[in-house]
Amino acid sequence: MVNELINQHKEDFEKAVEFFKEELGKLRTGRATTGLVDSLLVEYYGAKSPIKQMASVTVPEARQILITPWSRDSLVNIEKAVRESQLNLNPINDGQVIRVNIPALNEERRKELVKVLNQKTEDARVVVRKTREEIWDKIQDMEKSGQIGEDDKFAGKDKLQKVVDEYNSQIETIRKKKEEEIMTV
Repeated sequence: MVNELINQHKEDFEKAVEFFKEELGKLRTGRATTGLVDSLLVEYYGAKSPIKQMASVTVPEARQILITPWSRDSLVNIEKAVRESQLNLNPINDGQVIRVNIPALNEERRKELVKVLNQKTEDARVVVRKTREEIWDKIQDMEKSGQIGEDDKFAGKDKLQKVVDEYNSQIETIRKKKEEEIMTV
């Protein structure tokens, strides 16, 4: 019964890890990646759409993103969206495509990015902790209502902690890899 409860909530843990990965994809590391601009919203015919729905986004070089819109009408709007984003990037519109050159990061900026990375890591851990607390509350309620015994409650707590440790370890592995990527010149 407790195992079923934990397994029902594994999806919540998975979502926390996936969201964490998505957030880290938006962190600029000095290397070009399509994840930087894919989800930027562009004003197009009165509606906001992600760039990836309006254009092909590629990385032809290590420090350049190439955005090729399917309709040239959207070039100016895509350029504006990239320029006004919080990425501090300067897009170049040549009438056919938009080139976004990624400048190299200096040491100070790298340290700032590591702080942002650590904050996002903590946010992911908080989501995992909240999910753990929800499950633990349900396990305690099950014991109070007589559905499970005290031994089962504590066995469930141990199993729950193992699952939480596993997801926290995944988050930490991802964080270390991203920090290494940020600090590599």
